[in-house]
Amino acid sequence: MSDDALSGSKTPTARNFFSALQLDTRLLGMIGAFIVLCLVFNVFTDGRFLTPRNIFNLTIQTVSVAIMATGMVFIIVTRHIDLSVGSLLATVAAVMAVMQTQILPPMMGLGNPAIWILAIVAGVIVGVLIGAFQGWLVGYLGIPAFIVTLGGLLVWRNVAWFITDGQTIGPLDETFVKIGGIDGTLGTTASWVVGILATLAVIGLQYASRNRKQSHGFPIKPVWAELTLTGMMSAAILGFVALLNAYEIPSAKLARMFEAKGQTMPDGYTMGYGIPYSVLLLIAVAVVMTVVAQRTRLGRYIFATGGNPDAAELSGINTRFLTVKVFALMGGLSALAAAVAAARLGFSTNDIGTLDELRVIAAAVIGGTALAGGVGTIYGAILGALIMQSLQSGMAMVGVDAPLQNIVVGIVLVVAVFIDIIYRKRTGA
Repeated sequence: MSDDALSGSKTPTARNFFSALQLDTRLLGMIGAFIVLCLVFNVFTDGRFLTPRNIFNLTIQTVSVAIMATGMVFIIVTRHIDLSVGSLLATVAAVMAVMQTQILPPMMGLGNPAIWILAIVAGVIVGVLIGAFQGWLVGYLGIPAFIVTLGGLLVWRNVAWFITDGQTIGPLDETFVKIGGIDGTLGTTASWVVGILATLAVIGLQYASRNRKQSHGFPIKPVWAELTLTGMMSAAILGFVALLNAYEIPSAKLARMFEAKGQTMPDGYTMGYGIPYSVLLLIAVAVVMTVVAQRTRLGRYIFATGGNPDAAELSGINTRFLTVKVFALMGGLSALAAAVAAARLGFSTNDIGTLDELRVIAAAVIGGTALAGGVGTIYGAILGALIMQSLQSGMAMVGVDAPLQNIVVGIVLVVAVFIDIIYRKRTGA
C-alpha cells in the first residue's frame, strides 16, 4: 500500500488523528496525568513548580529511583518482586564510601583520579553478586522472591550499618560527587550539542524503522503521522534541554568558579547548569535496557517467561538461570543508583535508600508493568518514577505534611493498579 493511499487526500479528523499516530493509549493517559499534575501544582505554588530550578531539582531527585525502576520491570515481568533494593542500595553506597575514603587512599594516595572509578566498580560487583545470590535462592532453591527479598530488606540494611559502624561516611571524592547532579553538569553549550544529537538520532531511528517496515511489507503510518510524531519527540527533547539550560548558576557560586581559575567574573555574566551527569546516566541506562528488552535474546526470554513460565521452560529456556540473571541485573542497577544517591548527598548516610523499594515498585506499576507478569516497558517505569517524584515534591512545596504525603502516594498506587486492571479487561490484554 502506498503512502498516498494510507495518508489520504483529506485532512485527518480529530478522531483518527491519534489512531494514525498509533500511540499507546495508556502512555498517552500517563503523559496527560503528568501534565495535569504539574499544572495543578504550579497553580497551588504560585508558579514555582514549573520553574527551571524546580524542574532541574526534580530530574536529579528522580534519577536513582528511575534507574532501579528499569530493573524492577524485568523482575515483575518474570512474576517476581524485589523488596530489598533500598537496603541493597544502602549496602553498596556504604561499600563505595568506605572504598574511596578509607581503603583506597592509603593504597593509591589521596586524590588519585582512579579512586572514584574503582569505588564504583567495587560497588557494582558487590551489587551484582548480592543480586545473583538472591536470584539463586529464588531460582534454584525455589524460595519465593517475596520471602527472599523481604529477608534481604532486613539483612542488607543492617550490613550497611556494620560496614560504616553506624556513622555517616564522607565527604566523598570530588569527582564522584559530580555524578549526583548539581555539582556535575554539561553546561549550556554541551547540553545543546547533546540535545541536537539526540534529535538527529530520533529522526534517524524513525526513518530507519519506516524503511525496514516498508521493505518487509508491513503496514506503515502516513507520512504526516511520522512527521508529527518525530516533531513531538524532537520538541520534547529540545524543550527539556532549554529548561535545564535556563536554570542559571548563582552569581556568588559563579564568582567562586572564576576565582578558582584565577580570573575575574565579568559584570553581568551568567551561565546555565545544563544537563546533569546523572540524567545522562539515566538516559544511557534507559537506552541499554530498552535494547535488551526489545532486541536481545535475553529480553525475549524474560517476556516469554513472564507470559507463560511453563511454556517457556518446555521451549528450552533455562528459567532458573534466567531468574539469577534478572536479579543480578537488578543488583547492578541498584549499585548505579547508589552511586547517584550518595553522590547527590556527598555522604553515605545510614538512612540512604529508605523506602526506595516501595517507590521503585510503585514507579514500575504506575508505569504499566503488570504484577501478573509478561507486560512492562522501560519508558513507562521512568515516567512512573517521574510522576511519583513530582507528586511528592509538589506536595512538599504546597506544605503537605509527610504522613499525608505517604497516604496520598499509597492511594495513587492502588488507584493506578485498579485503572490498569480495568484497562486490560477492556482491551483484552
